[in-house]
Amino acid sequence: MAIQATPGFQLFPNAEQVALQSNYITNFDFLNQYLPDTFEKEFERYGNRTISSFLRMVGAEMPSMSDQISWAEQGRLHTKYTNIAIPGGGAVAPAVDTQQFIVNAQAGYVPATTDIAIRKGQTVFIQNNNGSSSHKAIVSNVTLNAGAADTFTVKFYDAAGFTCGAADTFTVFIYGSEFVKGAQGMQGSLEADDLFFNNSPIILKDTYTVSGSDMAQIGWVEVTTEDGASGYLWYLKSEHETRLRFDDYLETAMIEAVPADPGSGVAGIATTNADGIGNKGSEGIFYTINQRGNVWAGGNPVALADWDTVISRLDKQGAIEENVVFVNRDFGFDIDDMLAAQNSYGVGGTSYGLFDNDEEMALNLGFTGFRRGYDFYKSDWKYLNDPTMRGGLSAVAGGGAVNGLLVPAGSTTVYDQILGKNAKRPFLHVRYRASQAEDRRYKTWITGSAGGASASDIDKMQVNFLSERCVCTLGANNFVIFNA
Repeated sequence: MAIQATPGFQLFPNAEQVALQSNYITNFDFLNQYLPDTFEKEFERYGNRTISSFLRMVGAEMPSMSDQISWAEQGRLHTKYTNIAIPGGGAVAPAVDTQQFIVNAQAGYVPATTDIAIRKGQTVFIQNNNGSSSHKAIVSNVTLNAGAADTFTVKFYDAAGFTCGAADTFTVFIYGSEFVKGAQGMQGSLEADDLFFNNSPIILKDTYTVSGSDMAQIGWVEVTTEDGASGYLWYLKSEHETRLRFDDYLETAMIEAVPADPGSGVAGIATTNADGIGNKGSEGIFYTINQRGNVWAGGNPVALADWDTVISRLDKQGAIEENVVFVNRDFGFDIDDMLAAQNSYGVGGTSYGLFDNDEEMALNLGFTGFRRGYDFYKSDWKYLNDPTMRGGLSAVAGGGAVNGLLVPAGSTTVYDQILGKNAKRPFLHVRYRASQAEDRRYKTWITGSAGGASASDIDKMQVNFLSERCVCTLGANNFVIFNA
């Protein structure tokens, strides 16, 4: 058996663009002697409809006075090269005690612009990438070739010597150095290497308009909204829902925003276009993590072996001790089932967990987190479940559906170019435009001639909303996004 497709959840009624000035009531019927019995108060059939709260839980908001937010993140302390080969691609046989290697192009090393960080006198570990052998050696010579791949020569510590095939490649990392008594110091020095990132804020707007006549029209329905608005004036509901909707967009724009690719339709919009719509975009959380974070794809991790793969990746990144996994409903159930299966009674009983399931207590079939190498806390993310947003998207590989997001807890240290010094920042934080003269974090103002406004002679009230902001995802290499 399964839950039936019909009747299904409804996405309507919802907000509409309606010309309220023409909506005069015409169905008064005082000739009917029977008065209908009505419930005046709206029934909140969908509960709390707002979906924002994610950034309030894991981030912070900070002012900025620039069109671009820039920051620097630490690079690696040690260097490993994974695409090493024999010059000319020849095989080495029989064994030799001295061998030259060439460092081919790879991540972090571009022969035309970068010199290798290997220096004479350093001791290195060399492994054949096919796993057939490994050696420890000392660097006897380094040749830096301008505009071409650099080479280095080693002498091996083991007497058995070195052999390899013609197509073999190698990985090498430095583990120390060795010099004789009275020798000169290390030749050459290394400069610290940082990673520089930036993002730019976008301007978000919304508005609500109502005529002065409609503001004075009483309704028979007592309206209510999530932020406590109530009364018999319908425009109060629409104005408050516009505000709630704008609040949600302030968060979802930071999650979903993408930059405009060169040559795209958005990038082609002139900055002086008559409509005034944007033309550059911004780097949202999902975009950033898909570009330079960790991506899980092809279904949810449903077994400890799957999570061991995630943990192994985190070991290679920042190794943050505590992490929060924000999940949709299916992913949450998968984690609960995985943890329940670890108990010896998981199949035939219900005694798993750190609680006593006696007959007078409601059975708790869920888990709030687990520890395996690191602490993982599980939290349902309403945005991924809401059917009017990401909830219910087709979970097909490549379709853009997201099942969860792993966010490291705590803060990290970065160099802030505006402050000109190192600063502690949450891994996720929002930067909004603000100065002593203008604060654009959350602006709202009223124009028109109704509702207390006197800015023009138009018989209406217009409520305007504006914010200018972007999200900074620091240390994206510590995040994991779980795509469908």
